Amino acid sequence: MNTSVKNSKHTVMTAGIVLSLSAVAISGCVVATAPPPPPRRVYVAPPPPPPPPPPVVYAEPPPPAVEVEVRATEPPPPLPDYDQPPCPDDGYLWTPGYWAWGGGGYYWVPGTWVSPPRVGVLWTPGYWAFVGGIYAFHAGYWGPHVGFYGGVNYGYGYAGVGFGGGHWAGNSFAYNQSVTNVNVTNVHNTYNETVINNVTVNKVSYNGGTGGTTAAPTAQEKAAAVEPHVPPTPLQRQHVQQAAANPALAAKTNGGHPAIAATPRPAAFNAPGVVGARGATMTPRVAAQTNPGQPNAAHAPTPGTQPAPGKAPPPPAGKAPPKQQPHAKPPKSERHEEGNR
Repeated sequence: MNTSVKNSKHTVMTAGIVLSLSAVAISGCVVATAPPPPPRRVYVAPPPPPPPPPPVVYAEPPPPAVEVEVRATEPPPPLPDYDQPPCPDDGYLWTPGYWAWGGGGYYWVPGTWVSPPRVGVLWTPGYWAFVGGIYAFHAGYWGPHVGFYGGVNYGYGYAGVGFGGGHWAGNSFAYNQSVTNVNVTNVHNTYNETVINNVTVNKVSYNGGTGGTTAAPTAQEKAAAVEPHVPPTPLQRQHVQQAAANPALAAKTNGGHPAIAATPRPAAFNAPGVVGARGATMTPRVAAQTNPGQPNAAHAPTPGTQPAPGKAPPPPAGKAPPKQQPHAKPPKSERHEEGNR
């Protein structure tokens, strides 16, 4: 009996120990379990860099917002008739003369050969137009094509529409010898092409109004008007200022026939090669330089210095005056007639 009880107790104790060890083992397994993995990191791309600033592109200054420069209440005089001086060198382009307004009247801005501001541009001449009861002057400009200039026939390639005096061939200018005065010694790129003139040659210098031209802009001229324009060069502006300051170029003084009608270069009003208008009264200085081979051109008397009637002209410089010969007395009958006059 006691032995059985002892065995039973032993069995119970053994089972308890086994259970305890199992619990400890289980507990140890739980404790030895690996820690959970760290949270997963998600890659976030950095924001894109800001866009670079737009590149700086040089552009020509825009043309004046107001195309009309000057207004007048009377029409400009007819265009004077004059010859074109020869082109001074390769690359020069002809800019025709025109009447400008200032100081209470019109004055002539001589035509001249101009070096353009850059390769590939052509000159659109300025023109007067009658609008709203006044005469408004539309300024000239440089551009890739020739625009509207009132249908005014300025001559020498500017027959009223477009320009027939030449064209750009790459980086050089080709001159049409049929309508421009070029010397092949100085200018080598030339050709001959007949320019058909559909405009009446009447020397009218303005568009619209009574007696003006009736031309309207063509589709090509309208397109040229909105192209990028380049204003007149500094030498062209100096040319106009010099003309405004010259009293001999005022229409009231020269009667519409200026003695300086065209020059070989801008502002070269006293240079050899200056051309006067037909019918102009040329001063000795201009006459001597316009016709350097003309005898005694430099010694022509200036206004107000002509010798009085009955007096001999002054001798040339460096020569003594001729001896005066005694006057023979006229016959008695002639003396009597003179006394009765």
